[in-house]
Amino acid sequence: MTKPAIQRWAVQLEYDGRGLVGWQKQASGLSVQALLEEAAFRLAGGRPVSSITAGRTDSGVHALAQVAHLDFPADVRFSSYSVREGLSYHLKPHAIVVLDAAPVSLDWSARFSATWRSYRYRILNRRTRPALAEGHVWHVKSPLDVLRMQEAATCLLGQHDFTSFRAVACQANSPIRTLDQLDITRVGDEVHVVAKARSFLHHQVRNMVGTLKKVGTGAWEPERVAHALAACDRSAAGPTAPPDGLYLTGVGYEPIRLAHPPARNST
Repeated sequence: MTKPAIQRWAVQLEYDGRGLVGWQKQASGLSVQALLEEAAFRLAGGRPVSSITAGRTDSGVHALAQVAHLDFPADVRFSSYSVREGLSYHLKPHAIVVLDAAPVSLDWSARFSATWRSYRYRILNRRTRPALAEGHVWHVKSPLDVLRMQEAATCLLGQHDFTSFRAVACQANSPIRTLDQLDITRVGDEVHVVAKARSFLHHQVRNMVGTLKKVGTGAWEPERVAHALAACDRSAAGPTAPPDGLYLTGVGYEPIRLAHPPARNST
């Protein structure tokens, strides 16, 4: 049976993860994928549209620059403007918007063409609870020593077996990953942890943050993180930080080749 002709579009998304079950469609609950595909279904005149993402964020995790690709029917003419604005319109009232859209070749994949992914984790480090940032930060009352945290983070850079920082339910074939960046900085009342790698294991960033927090409070010495890494045992590392403070901040690609000229924007 011949497959229907399709046109592939890459889209960049921003979303608030609160109230969502994460990226991936689930048996119950609202997911980013289901809402995006429903918006694309409406934009395509009631025909199904499938999607693939660069990173399947968990429940409660936010995104500033998530990337996905959508396979629309080939006989519908779109402009970048109409895809961006049309999807964003149909995603209302949910806190999900399309920041950009571009047509790409069918051999381009939001997931497999990605060369790196970056995350930022926000810790609100003060005695008083958040008022405006509730659900968007991890509130840690005890003072955090950023220099100690950075010292401990250094041992995680490079290629390692990250079993100790991998969720028990992680489905990746290998625990080996190469961590290119892990920077800890203080920004006012907040401590930011920035991580960058080609790919991450399930809960890897949150498990690293939960572990580094123990160093920051003085509960652990920095060298204990290296011992936890070498143990290749999830129980050797610290707890999983909550999803509230985690943001997917970027996905890197080689320059995208336009698969076909987009329709002219009439506005």
